[in-house]
Amino acid sequence: MLDLFVAREKIAQAASALARSETLPLSQARGRILAEDCLALVDVPPAANSAMDGYALVAPSSPPPCTLPISQIIAAGTPPKPLEQGTAARIFTGAEIPPGANAVVIQEDCDATAETVTVRVAVKPSENIRQQGQDLQRGQLVAKKGERLTAVHLGLLASCGISVVTVAAKPRIALLSTGSELIEPGQTLAPGQIYNSNQFMLAALLEDWGCEVVFKGRVEDDLEKTRHLLSEWAEAVDLIVTSGGVSVGDADHLKAAISSTGELNLWKVRLKPGKPLAFGHIHHTAGKTPVIALPGNPVSSFVTAALFIKPFIAGLCGQPYRPLEFRPQVSGFSIDRPNKRPELIRVKWENGKLQRFSNQSSGVLSSVVWADGLAWIEADICVRAGDTVPYIAMSDLLSL
Repeated sequence: MLDLFVAREKIAQAASALARSETLPLSQARGRILAEDCLALVDVPPAANSAMDGYALVAPSSPPPCTLPISQIIAAGTPPKPLEQGTAARIFTGAEIPPGANAVVIQEDCDATAETVTVRVAVKPSENIRQQGQDLQRGQLVAKKGERLTAVHLGLLASCGISVVTVAAKPRIALLSTGSELIEPGQTLAPGQIYNSNQFMLAALLEDWGCEVVFKGRVEDDLEKTRHLLSEWAEAVDLIVTSGGVSVGDADHLKAAISSTGELNLWKVRLKPGKPLAFGHIHHTAGKTPVIALPGNPVSSFVTAALFIKPFIAGLCGQPYRPLEFRPQVSGFSIDRPNKRPELIRVKWENGKLQRFSNQSSGVLSSVVWADGLAWIEADICVRAGDTVPYIAMSDLLSL
């Protein structure tokens, strides 16, 4: 069995960035991965402008007060005239500084009439002026290839004149649930049957991570049917994700199906939950397609998807590998019987300590809804309340 951190990096590094890309307007680019660097098309701001409502003038060399005639009024979006010598211009926030002015005094420090303004305070050159290009300069790198576009990125790109971006194509995913016991929600359960929860959960995770799930299906515990579906889908997708059928039972056929239709590169990770994980490739006439086979228990499926599929998808989109980042937190629970494998347990941060969900079975999906993170418990150790344990928040685990 491979160490979790070794297996995670090995799987992630096997992902090759997709050659496909597409050009999208900013309005459709949120959450997508840049396929090219973006350079500013203009200075931001494009011209010096006023940071405040007030009066644009030449900073007086004599002490206050100073009374000047008002020669013009400048609103945002209105081109200014050159400032007449010995005058001030009434100016509003965001309005362009008139040529000849070198400072803005805020209106609260002035006494004004319709025709004149008296400045009561000393004024320094450049005061209350946003200089041209103080945020970005034309040709400056604004966003790098491989960055995921957030709302702030979109605002920044728009501010420097960029209206379209080239982004990595969405990875095309096939999602296969295995198990003769599975039926779809809405149908009536017969004895021995369970609802296919993993497919809904995994499809949603894949879409959250920027993928297009192009095939979804379920196959009973049958080796030939499993092989057929893997081979049928492989040429049309960038990754196949499966859940269930990857352990060592007589009805578990994923390991054999992958080996017989391609190659098995990794099997079993030293982890609880999530030991029976497999990674390999399905061979076809156009090459080979990676497949990540997750355990069937829903908590195991969720945890291993976050640990292994998420970084693989990031690699498909051209993003660099990022190791897991755990932070020390104080335990509010005890573990008296150590596990033989390292364990990720479902916890919630409450009142300055981590609390442990009472039932850590890999079939208890309600524990994941309850939890706000996972705590890493090394093998063969006991934990006492007050000990420090490594913790990773669900938001950090799931975000790209």
